[in-house]
Amino acid sequence: MSNVKKTWAITAQTVINGLEKRNMTGEYCASAAEALEAAKRYLVPGTSVSWGGSASLTEIGLFDVIKESGCVALDRNGSSDPEITKETYRQILFCDTYFMSTNAITLDGMLVNIDGKCNRIAALAFGPEKVVIVAGMNKVAPDLDSAIKRARNTAAVVNNVRFGNSTPCTSVGRCVDCQHVDSVCAQIMITRRSRTPNRIHVILVGEELGY
Repeated sequence: MSNVKKTWAITAQTVINGLEKRNMTGEYCASAAEALEAAKRYLVPGTSVSWGGSASLTEIGLFDVIKESGCVALDRNGSSDPEITKETYRQILFCDTYFMSTNAITLDGMLVNIDGKCNRIAALAFGPEKVVIVAGMNKVAPDLDSAIKRARNTAAVVNNVRFGNSTPCTSVGRCVDCQHVDSVCAQIMITRRSRTPNRIHVILVGEELGY
């Protein structure tokens, strides 16, 4: 095991301890393959599942597994009909299990997420029975200020580039607090505690995943 991996494992335990103090749970997986196996535990045939847009979930191969899981998959991109899409967004808030990543997580277990449509942070805050978060150790920040900066200056900038948006950050490489129509930064949510014990579970992964 490399020194980086050893350090990540130690850091992950610090984060998990912080999550537990905040009514959330966590576990550490050394690899994306292990993280996929951990995520599979929540794919119970016959239950409804959905997800937020996430490069991390794509990178561990979760979407291919969902197709074969026997779960009822609520896919917001499953129809070209805008009315069906709108109704699917609503149904997602009542699903059994919701998968997502997080833009940042602090050492003491707070989650920071920044969204455009805000369907992802809405599901994190309320609705789905269980929320499972998969996050590479690259998402860990030492404190809340650093986590917010990471969400705004790393995750949001890369996502604006990925979506082909013409926001100012795509030209300068950092957040300039714009009000651009294409901005993915409509709302920033800090999850400092879960009122429902164990509803939110974080799978920390000893790899760089997502943005």
